Parts: sequence; C-alpha cells; structure tokens
Amino acid sequence: KLDFRNFEDGYIVTPADIDRELERINYTLKEKDIVLINTSAGKRFGHEDYLEKGCGMGRDATLHLTKQGIRIVGTDAWSWDAPFSSTVKKFMKTKDPSIIWEGHYAGSTIPYCHMEKMANLDLLPSTGFTVICMPVKV
Repeated sequence: KLDFRNFEDGYIVTPADIDRELERINYTLKEKDIVLINTSAGKRFGHEDYLEKGCGMGRDATLHLTKQGIRIVGTDAWSWDAPFSSTVKKFMKTKDPSIIWEGHYAGSTIPYCHMEKMANLDLLPSTGFTVICMPVKV
C-alpha cells in the first residue's frame, strides 16, 4: 500500500512520488503485485465533499506501475484519476483533452484493472497483507 494521504486534493501522482514512497516503505515491486493507493479521500466517504478529495494517479504514474508488471491497483478515492472537479479546472486553463481520465486511458497502452472506493486502506500495513479480488461481469 502506498500512502499519499498528505498529498493535496487534486494532485497528480508522479512516477517519482511512487518511487519515493516505495523507498520509504523499503519495498521493491514484483510482477503481479497488487498496488493500493491510500489518499485523503477514504476518510471522507459518505460526506458531500468525498468526490473532491484525494490525489489521483495520472497516465505517467499508471504506466510506471504497469511497466513493472502491475496489473491490479486500487484506491480509496472516487476515481483512480484526480477528482474530476480538479481536472475540469485544469482543462479550462490548458484546453488539453489528454488530462481527462488520463490514468484510466493509460490502460489502452498497457491493460490493467483498477478498483475504486476501497474502504479502510489506512488500517492496512504498507506490505504483508493479502488482497482477494474477483472479476465482476458488467
């Protein structure tokens, strides 16, 4: 589990952020690890501001994980990407369509599956736990 609770709401996590956190917890990713992202959003689940909370995983950060063989990831936030309200504000300034759902769209380069709105990630240790996830036909 990577802990990004201290990151500003709307911040886009970078590959360097991931590497610093992995160094902090003294862990080297292995192919097929499941990576969970703990943001500040989890504590706000059920509140009106939940959709506005947490940092997001952008294209570069997502590809940084998938290039290392990570295929399943999860977050306590509403979305794998930054809160959409933050993305809209950035888009209004830049007019760059590539920033919209950039973490999601990284899966078109290297396929992966992500889980959102996960609960109690703050209660997990950084490593040494088991995640069981089952596919759901949508």
